[in-house]
Amino acid sequence: MTELYPRAERLPRGGQTRLLGGPMTGLSDGTVVAHTAVRMTLALNQSLSQAIARFEELVPAVDIDVFRRSRSWDETIQLANINAPLGLMRFWKLDYAAVLAGSGTPARSFGYLMGNQTIAEQMIRHEPEVVLYAPLRTAIYEGTDGGAFFVIDQPSALFGSFGNADITKVGRHLDALVATLLDALGAIVPAELQPAS
Repeated sequence: MTELYPRAERLPRGGQTRLLGGPMTGLSDGTVVAHTAVRMTLALNQSLSQAIARFEELVPAVDIDVFRRSRSWDETIQLANINAPLGLMRFWKLDYAAVLAGSGTPARSFGYLMGNQTIAEQMIRHEPEVVLYAPLRTAIYEGTDGGAFFVIDQPSALFGSFGNADITKVGRHLDALVATLLDALGAIVPAELQPAS
């Protein structure tokens, strides 16, 4: 069976090549990994303000202080399940119109970091570098037609670049969560986010 995302290629650095496998922590010379991202831009068939309101309703803001007071990992998992009805929470938001004010660039767009630390932990235990992509980065912006668009890199493509089957499996689970979110936002869910049959 051919893998959808082949193992990432380690490129030479300092005259050496490192092979995939195992955490990269503790290497003195570092590594370079070439991999393919699968960017998905999807029409939401609604205005930007409607799309933002619906997204923020479906993906609630995380209350870090509540999680910080958790007495156990089991309690953290319980809190995440309560706070994230679709499995995802918002960790960060940036209004690009605000930060680009005065530039003359029309930037009706918002950047977000969304995820779930209890899902991320399932990958971090295998490879700490996954925090580069967890939480997931996404954006919602206004197109030239006035409609809203949602943009995200496919999670399994990002996490598949680590060459670890356990991490890739979690990436596919995140694909399914993103598919559920997109459906709830009214977007047509790409086949790439559906489980392989």
